[in-house]
Amino acid sequence: MRAKLGVLIAATLLVAAVPILAHHSIAAEFDSTKTVTVTGTVTKLDWMNPHIWVYLDAKDASGKITKWQFEGGPPNSLRRNGWTKDALKEGDMVTVEAIRAKDPVNAQGVYIGNARNVTLPGGKKVFSGSAEDGGKQQ
Repeated sequence: MRAKLGVLIAATLLVAAVPILAHHSIAAEFDSTKTVTVTGTVTKLDWMNPHIWVYLDAKDASGKITKWQFEGGPPNSLRRNGWTKDALKEGDMVTVEAIRAKDPVNAQGVYIGNARNVTLPGGKKVFSGSAEDGGKQQ
């Protein structure tokens, strides 16, 4: 009886944990028809699972500084695509090709995108997406 109760509790906990492990769809948050190319200075890099985030300060058409944050793929995928967190540092000038978020500006006034490609300092262009993108540079 105790063994059955233990199995039932374990199964219930496992089923309850599945939504926590679920991964969001790119299409749920980003609009693939709205592309953007942004050149700016790296202000921060969060290189951690499940996705990296690259933060930039970029000038808009009027010369005003705008803040951007770009989601990238998982660190392991990016390493396999030829880049590591050491390839990008605060102060580096980069160009990011991305798709815009469906809600393109957050409450802090920061523009949001999902990076497809990043041109690193020195001109090397690296794919920054995830397996949902087919794992190929676009």
